[in-house]
Amino acid sequence: MSRKIKLIWDFRGPEAEQIAGHHATHLREFSEKEQLPFIEAGIEKTSEHHSLAYITVREEHMITYRDALIPQRAVLA
Repeated sequence: MSRKIKLIWDFRGPEAEQIAGHHATHLREFSEKEQLPFIEAGIEKTSEHHSLAYITVREEHMITYRDALIPQRAVLA
């Protein structure tokens, strides 16, 4: 069984949550357009001025996502 990888994009400022939500929508659209499987895409609000968008994928698809979307960081999910 392959590991799950969470690819992350950070957004800061007073509009961070809205921008992260918009980015998460584009992550889902990219996956559908390219017919790539994903486990989950969404946002997390970490503080009033910091939110992140993420997409969780299986390890075997991580390179494709990483090269196409250039996340800021990744963690094991």
